[in-house]
Amino acid sequence: MKSIVITALVCLTAFQFDTTSVSALPSGISSKATAQSQLDALIVKTEGSMTGYSRDLFPHWSSQGGGCDTRQVVLKRDADSYVGTCPVTSGSWYSYYDGLTFTNPSDLDIDHVVPLAEAWRSGASSWTTTTRQAFANDLTGPQLIAVSASSNRSKGDQDPSTWKPTRTGASCAYSKMWINTKSRWNLSLQSSEKTALQTMLNTCTY
Repeated sequence: MKSIVITALVCLTAFQFDTTSVSALPSGISSKATAQSQLDALIVKTEGSMTGYSRDLFPHWSSQGGGCDTRQVVLKRDADSYVGTCPVTSGSWYSYYDGLTFTNPSDLDIDHVVPLAEAWRSGASSWTTTTRQAFANDLTGPQLIAVSASSNRSKGDQDPSTWKPTRTGASCAYSKMWINTKSRWNLSLQSSEKTALQTMLNTCTY
């Protein structure tokens, strides 16, 4: 009986203080050459209107199994370390956009790199709700990233012609994430957006 209690205590301790180390950036960030090819292939056109738009048309934070939703999966993926499973209760996160570090997950937002409203104006208005749900919960590319709530909210639904990460060193990867997402989801971009992305991509050394 004593051995069972000791084993249970060891397991409980391991669960409560699991500080698993994981990567800080989403996967799928292209090389500079690949990003350039993707940017060159994107269709340039005037943005569509916001008529009919609603965030409810992009069901997000879907269940990913095991009691986890998309937000929790990204929190774990982008943490330097974390405690808890779903929900994650604490940890260490580096906010890539502004260079700040956080330990409380409630201080973080999961940013849609290409915002839902921006996607709507760039072609998603014609998608089915199922496709929009897949886009809003896209874990296969660099479309979702855990960043400070303040940086996410200052960004809103702006594109790179009017909003860039405040941390200068983030411009390269941010442009690649944006380009990759628009390329994979066949979304268009406007001329000023392409110019801004090209300027940011030119800063890349990799």
